[in-house]
Amino acid sequence: MKIIVCIKQVPDTTEIKLDPATGTMIRDGVPSIMNPDDKGGLEMALELKDKYGAYVTVITMGPPQADDILREAFAMGADRAIHLSDRKFAGADTLATSNAIAGALRVLEYDLVITGRQAIDGDTAQVGPQIAEHLELPQITYVEHLEFDGQKTFTIRKSTEEGFQIVQVESPCVITVLSAANKARYMSVNGITEAYQREVEIWNFEHIRVEEEKLGLKGSPTRVYKSFTKGAKSAGKIFEAEAAEAADLIVEKLKEKFII
Repeated sequence: MKIIVCIKQVPDTTEIKLDPATGTMIRDGVPSIMNPDDKGGLEMALELKDKYGAYVTVITMGPPQADDILREAFAMGADRAIHLSDRKFAGADTLATSNAIAGALRVLEYDLVITGRQAIDGDTAQVGPQIAEHLELPQITYVEHLEFDGQKTFTIRKSTEEGFQIVQVESPCVITVLSAANKARYMSVNGITEAYQREVEIWNFEHIRVEEEKLGLKGSPTRVYKSFTKGAKSAGKIFEAEAAEAADLIVEKLKEKFII
């Protein structure tokens, strides 16, 4: 079985701040990490490798520093790493990103494509489903658990607002995975050492099969109007009152907020 896992390097959102004057993200000094949902997807692929001897390829698109998460994937147990990097990919929104990745997948062999549910720097949850649509593959999103019959069929537990669904799908297919689906393994010491001795393949526009007008800014219909941080709450007030007076005060405040 051949598995391709799509991963993304993202800023650690626990450290993110926005410039109040420009509304843009302040990236200086902010550490970058592998997107948590993507890491959950990678762990799911590695578990299939442990059980069935699957061959795991990781692929990412981004600037040169995205090489770090590919090395991390090597250290966790991935077999092959591909880095999509070309000026023609710059400025891509989710649609252009999915077109680029789908273009790469068209020249690769796979039985299963795994992406994270969504990236923490955007929360759109669009790239995985868009890849499936570009490649005309069945897709299952919000995957919590996966079982393989050793032949072609995956039995999947999919998270829903009401609980979960159990569904079956045959390969090839695309799934998007939740970070809560598992606990990602740590990198091994030998894996870390070997990761920096292995080759990361650098692919540009010439390596993939997609029209140039579908990439980068040309292929990005999305325009960000404004980014902003949530305003701070005003300071609370403390009232000292008897029970009856306190009850009246609570009702009054609830009415002011149009809650009752």
